Amino acid sequence: MASAARSFARSGPSAGLGAYAVAMYLFLYAPIAVILVLSVNDSTVVGFPFRGFTLKWFWTVFTSADLLQATANSLVLGVASATIATVLALSLALAFRRDFALKSALLNLILVPIILPGIVSGAVLVVVFGLAGVELSLWTSALVAHVTFVLPFAFLNLYPRLHNFDASIEEAARDLGATPRLVLTKIVLPIIRPGIVAAALFAFSLSFDEFVRTLLLVGFDRTLPVQFWYMIVESLAPEAPAMAVLIIAISVVSSLLGFVLSARGPKGATTGS
Repeated sequence: MASAARSFARSGPSAGLGAYAVAMYLFLYAPIAVILVLSVNDSTVVGFPFRGFTLKWFWTVFTSADLLQATANSLVLGVASATIATVLALSLALAFRRDFALKSALLNLILVPIILPGIVSGAVLVVVFGLAGVELSLWTSALVAHVTFVLPFAFLNLYPRLHNFDASIEEAARDLGATPRLVLTKIVLPIIRPGIVAAALFAFSLSFDEFVRTLLLVGFDRTLPVQFWYMIVESLAPEAPAMAVLIIAISVVSSLLGFVLSARGPKGATTGS
């Protein structure tokens, strides 16, 4: 009896943690599973019961001119935002390798967009562009909003890599006659290339999924999340779940690639501390 009680006491915490893990995973992934099922449901109403398997809603998504245009807008805006933000983040990370006045204050200033609510930053930018007389559009206001939003995340991906970069490698190259530019382009950048690509992919994923700032600043253009929102608000279109699956797939693929590349640390390029 005593041994059974001890066995139960030992297994109790494990069973509780297991139940908690199962509940957490159900909470996270059950809605995605439901969306996947609804995306292939042969019904003109978004919901259950399941009336049969079909791929026609995906065909509707891939043949709709509005949805294709919104997808193209999101992809191009994401690539442009990620490229600009990654270049700026790399430049800032390189600059922060040196000591200068107000370094800590500027570092914190770069990270402000992370903690600033999207509705607040979007509203502020709407006011700023309105006062400046700039028309809201995909390539003016929306692009600026996306770059300012994803820049801190790209910076946080690159800064630790450069901050912990083994300076003895650069010193050895300079001792052999390499110029600072040659050290940067032939040694530093190739070593941290996985981090640069990962930062760009993370930035793309964030830009592609961004909704609140985009809705406020995109003007008459529409990105895929904005188009999806209008489809839900104006009429719960039966192809909406298929469209949601498309958004999830693009985001997951870009994020997974970013995680894989981010895990590839620059071998031998960091300090041992």
